[in-house]
Amino acid sequence: MNTDKQDANSLRCAVLISGAGRTLKNLLDYKSAGRLTNVCFPLVVSSSSTAAGLQYASLCNASACVVERKEYDSDDAFSGAIYKLVEQSQCNFIVMAGFMRKLIIRPEWENRVVNIHPSLIPSFCGPGFYGKKVHQAAIDHGVKVSGCTVHFVTNQVDDGPIILQKTVPVHSDDDADSLAARVLEVEFQALPEALELIADGRVTVDGRKTIINTVN
Repeated sequence: MNTDKQDANSLRCAVLISGAGRTLKNLLDYKSAGRLTNVCFPLVVSSSSTAAGLQYASLCNASACVVERKEYDSDDAFSGAIYKLVEQSQCNFIVMAGFMRKLIIRPEWENRVVNIHPSLIPSFCGPGFYGKKVHQAAIDHGVKVSGCTVHFVTNQVDDGPIILQKTVPVHSDDDADSLAARVLEVEFQALPEALELIADGRVTVDGRKTIINTVN
């Protein structure tokens, strides 16, 4: 099955955040540097009214909205409120950028929502693996490499088709903070790279696998 191949100039991304917005800021920095030319960010949605990342919406002339889970009686209703904003903004893609709430993936949004996870899925992922817990688990397990994974989002946590992964070494003297910093560096490379591939229509999904098509 192919991903929805939008016009090369119209990958309109709603960015979902919950906190500081470092991932969003990095995407905007790439955009300002002349990258991500086929991608725009018309909408920023935060699950918290106090999220510092909301300040970055003005940098891309995006609408900034808050949808808090506590205002809804179910994940489905919460997700519906987000989709309504996404559709009103005429976005055709969703980027989870440190979004810490569950978004129900509706059939029409299959392979149109991406997330980045700070490990090499399927290692150190799934329920309970977030933030420093991921990096501490990698250190405790004694792995020699870690990294990040950009993947399509499904209704199973960290279980969608993998778009790309980048690796970093794990040093013998690492703690969770030092490993997290090293992984973040490749996260900041991986997500923009994945969005560029998707915007160029180069990502095809076949079951659990993705195929990165070469440029003609």
